[in-house]
Amino acid sequence: MRIGFVGAGRMGVPMIRRLVAAGHEVRAVGRTPAARDAITGAGATAVGAAPEAGRQADAVVICVFTDQQVREVCLDSGLLETMPAGSLLILHTTGSPDTATAIAAAPAAAGRPVVDAPVSGGPHNIADGSLTVFLGGAPEAVERARPVLAAYADPILAVGALGNGQRVKLVNNSLFAAQIGLVTEAVRLAGQLGLAESEILAALPHASSSSRAVLSVAAKGSVAAFSESVGDFLRKDVAVARELAARLGSDLGLLDPAIRAAVEPA
Repeated sequence: MRIGFVGAGRMGVPMIRRLVAAGHEVRAVGRTPAARDAITGAGATAVGAAPEAGRQADAVVICVFTDQQVREVCLDSGLLETMPAGSLLILHTTGSPDTATAIAAAPAAAGRPVVDAPVSGGPHNIADGSLTVFLGGAPEAVERARPVLAAYADPILAVGALGNGQRVKLVNNSLFAAQIGLVTEAVRLAGQLGLAESEILAALPHASSSSRAVLSVAAKGSVAAFSESVGDFLRKDVAVARELAARLGSDLGLLDPAIRAAVEPA
């Protein structure tokens, strides 16, 4: 397939590399010399702007950082207008489900199906093809997205209508942030009991309290190091989850104090 790609960063470049290795022809946006070098080093063609990536593409993948960037790329850059009729738009960026539905409702998106496909995992998961994708959209669009996503993702979980991928991912990240908060409090308790952080983190992965959160913190060596590596992502996603819950007259309940311990330390 001919794939356009916008967002050749920490996650995007290994995705591009896997897409090329799977036999796809990839044109990716690179606005700086370093980005263009990374794109060509991954075996793809570097282009200067999103519309160039979308021209003649069977599918376009968006993997930028924020909702606002997704809207700018999809609604303000001319990308949709240059994508061929019938081509597919895949949104990897985690954000509000409203963004995916707004893009799908844009006049320029007519005849160009949209799926929201937020991911769980990191560059190492992309490299070995084990990234998790939560895939929302019409059944036909979801099935069309699978051959693209299969280059770097397994499992690919169809979770229902457009926007549901984002809803699942926001619940996931809220729960994960809360779990990191609990690990933070456990390390604090261990310190009060006279244990070094390295000692408790060496032990917990082998005990009944182990979890993905414990393993992730232990792999980084400390709560602070792990929070430094993922804090910006979790804070961004938790803020969206809080906003959506507030719109429904609700909140994050018992998750919230644990989340604050993880990503909003005093």
